[in-house]
Amino acid sequence: MMTLLVLCRFLHFSVVLLMFGACVFRPRLLGAAPQPRLDRQLLRITRGLAWVALVSGVAWLLLITASMAGSWSAALQPSTVRLVLGKTFFGQVWGWHLLLNLLLLIALIKPWPALRLALLALLLVTLAPVGHGAMLDGLSGQLLILNQMAHLACVGAWLGGLLLLVLILRQPPGYALQTVLRRFSGVGYGLVAGLLVTGLINVRVLTGQLWPTPLFSGFALILLIKAMLVLGMVALALLNRLRLEQCEQRLAALKTSVMLEWALGVGAVAAVSVLGTLPPMVLAG
Repeated sequence: MMTLLVLCRFLHFSVVLLMFGACVFRPRLLGAAPQPRLDRQLLRITRGLAWVALVSGVAWLLLITASMAGSWSAALQPSTVRLVLGKTFFGQVWGWHLLLNLLLLIALIKPWPALRLALLALLLVTLAPVGHGAMLDGLSGQLLILNQMAHLACVGAWLGGLLLLVLILRQPPGYALQTVLRRFSGVGYGLVAGLLVTGLINVRVLTGQLWPTPLFSGFALILLIKAMLVLGMVALALLNRLRLEQCEQRLAALKTSVMLEWALGVGAVAAVSVLGTLPPMVLAG
């Protein structure tokens, strides 16, 4: 059951982060002018991801229900599911989360583009109280959830922005790639800074240390893997920034680099999915 929960968390987090980031970066990279071919592709991809998010979100709820009740059959009993939705903190948050997911699907099918970013932002922030974000009570818990919201926004913007960048690089010639990459890099510096600061705050609050120990086991090991993946993303981003002037001449290498950076980001989300199921080793006293 734990393996299925990790996979479900990974899938759900990934698609929500990708949708949010791509939607945020679309006007930033290309302006408000319509790009018919790219916009159709992006809308088609976002619709598919929204369906995946809804299915994985429902599956996550059923897995949590089965885990709490101690049996697989409980997940298929409406009364037990209603009990989880109404009487647990996770269920109350998740009920709103699934409703937002459903509204997003409607907004993607209907011509309601103005609602899409707002719904995606709300869908993203309702992931923050799930997992370690709900460990603390009172003001400390609220601040931790707020910090987690900022962390997820930075991760989502970077990861989804890379997805949009991949789509742009696969379009026919005609885009000012140097301008697009410069805009992406400009925002990227702020995202990396926000990601590092909010991530370190999370670690300090949850573990009571600047970095958890022992270093090569449990929570600390998975966190170290996540950090190395993020550092790999930063290194690739810096390399592309230094070679920005030659981007038109090295298009194939640029595509490979962006795809690799995006893959490292997905790997980092996978590490986060595992972290959410592990105790962060909060120190006593």
